[in-house]
Amino acid sequence: MAHTFIVKLEAMSFHTRVGALPHEAEIAQSLEVDVSAWVSRNEGARGSDGILDYRELYDLVSDVVSAGHILYLEDLVSRVADQALEIDGVTRVAVTARKPHVALPGPLAYAQVTLDRARDD
Repeated sequence: MAHTFIVKLEAMSFHTRVGALPHEAEIAQSLEVDVSAWVSRNEGARGSDGILDYRELYDLVSDVVSAGHILYLEDLVSRVADQALEIDGVTRVAVTARKPHVALPGPLAYAQVTLDRARDD
C-alpha cells in the first residue's frame, strides 16, 4: 500500500526579472513562489525511498527563477511544475507565483497564478 505525502514550500522569496512590460525585462522585482508536491511512498519503504529532499525542490525553483527574464507567471509555474514532476516519487504538483508590486490603477496586494498538474496530465 502506498502513502501520499504533501510536501510544501511556501513563500519562497526571489528578486528576478519577470513581466511583459519593457521595464520588467530590465529591472528585477520581488516574486514569491509556493510549491506543493504530492509524493508517493510505499508502505515499509526504508531510508530515503519515497522521501523528497526539500533542497532539491527549492533549488529547482531557484534555478527556474534565476534562468533569465520570464515574460509571464504562467510560464514560470509551468516550468517549475514540469521539472518537479520529473523528481522520483512526485505524482502531482501545485505551483503558485505571486508578484506583490503590480502597476495597476488601484490597490492590489499581489497578482498570482497557480498551476495544479499531475504526472499523467
